[in-house]
Amino acid sequence: MSYLSQITSPTLLLDEKICRNNLKKMALKAKFQGKKLVPHFKTSQSHEVGEWAKEYGITEITVSSIKMAEYFCGHGWENIHIAFPFNPLETKKLSELAKNQSLSVQLINEAVTEKLAKDLDYPVGFFIEIDAGYGRTGVEVSDFGLIEAILRKAKSTDKLRFKGFYLHPGHTYYTADKAKIYEESLAALNMLKNKYSTEYPKLVTRLGDTPGCSVMEDFGDVDEIGPGNFVFYDMMQVNLGSCKREDVAVALAVPVVDIKKERKEILIHGGGVHLAKDVLMEPDGSKNFGEVVILNENGWSIPFGRSYLKSISQEHGIIKASDELLAQVKVGDLLGILPVHSCMTADCMGGYLSLNGEKIDHAESI
Repeated sequence: MSYLSQITSPTLLLDEKICRNNLKKMALKAKFQGKKLVPHFKTSQSHEVGEWAKEYGITEITVSSIKMAEYFCGHGWENIHIAFPFNPLETKKLSELAKNQSLSVQLINEAVTEKLAKDLDYPVGFFIEIDAGYGRTGVEVSDFGLIEAILRKAKSTDKLRFKGFYLHPGHTYYTADKAKIYEESLAALNMLKNKYSTEYPKLVTRLGDTPGCSVMEDFGDVDEIGPGNFVFYDMMQVNLGSCKREDVAVALAVPVVDIKKERKEILIHGGGVHLAKDVLMEPDGSKNFGEVVILNENGWSIPFGRSYLKSISQEHGIIKASDELLAQVKVGDLLGILPVHSCMTADCMGGYLSLNGEKIDHAESI
């Protein structure tokens, strides 16, 4: 039975072949440069995708919350890193999970370090998150006083184990000059490693963002890379030049409920509760909430004439349709939407349907 016959409402499709290809390419890039790939699983949040990743030599993962870490505990990962400034209110939960699973967290201040040093019952690793220009979070790269204060607090216990420095150059999402950002980020991590490796000879440096990891060919002396969105990609990454439309591994299947040919508009059941509300801007200033693809028995194809989702509300979406699309679609058909931000779309939908018609898990489905 075709997977299409199972769909009656918005459904997130996952193309295993494309996803595996994305995993394979990034794993080979890391291996070629002698780096360890520790992907961020906030994008897929899936045990099934995790099993695919293991086939390409991936043994550790990154997550964005302790809830997500708990979801992946007990599934054979050598370590699960929580890449978010640790929330001290979750110390008890962290300690419980650390009893049976190797975990690491990110620290950016003395207060949380002291809390963990005092209250942890089981060992946990930690990275010091570094800010080298993004400005979202982290210790300023030149703030050696704070870095050393965190390290001193951690030394007061055998429950905190320093792993190294973590840097997320997220400003690659906002500029075309990714090479300059990476040059600055790599220089920052290299400086810190040289400064502290005598006292901590096993420390590692990790950086990762999908735009940079997708386009850069030289990661310098960094030890590990940790991109996340690359596993699915999306239209934002296409727009940034990280990938092609053919590399996007997920598409939201949406029912067509009305067509206004005179306005070149198609009304679909699919809105903000399915796609989130991330948006791209078209050259004419109009909004783009996702790009239309044509669903078929083998997945989807990219039409010659572009059609895109020009507006969304909670459940509704309006497509600005090409003449080609208007000529072939009718009420009751299904169309596919390549999301602007696949991480958020997957989180909204809480699960996937494979092209074989099988359900694929997501952390939000439990």
